[in-house]
Amino acid sequence: MVVPVLISSQLPQLAGRFGEPLALPLFLVGLATLFLNLPRFTAYKHALIATEKDLGSDAEASAWAALRAVRLRALRTAALPAWLAAIGAPLGLEPVAQGLLVSGSLVLLLLYRIPRQLQ
Repeated sequence: MVVPVLISSQLPQLAGRFGEPLALPLFLVGLATLFLNLPRFTAYKHALIATEKDLGSDAEASAWAALRAVRLRALRTAALPAWLAAIGAPLGLEPVAQGLLVSGSLVLLLLYRIPRQLQ
């Protein structure tokens, strides 16, 4: 998630009509996408609980598959703010705003790790 922001910040700035006016709305949309993770985290938490209940049973493989699918969907949603920061870099999004969006995505990634009890 950090690499696209670093690469796109090296691109030339788009000045004029499209650059500066889009930077602030793009940052606000990036902040709003952080809240899209609330239902994803709830689904992930329920999938974790279901997987823990099915450990050692015949349904363990399907529980792990369901957890993997829910987690992958949640990780994609968690990456959205960082990708919006990468899109906003050539549009004039300030480095501080880029750092905030990337940091938010990285913190969300920490939420979606598999706990030690299930490893």
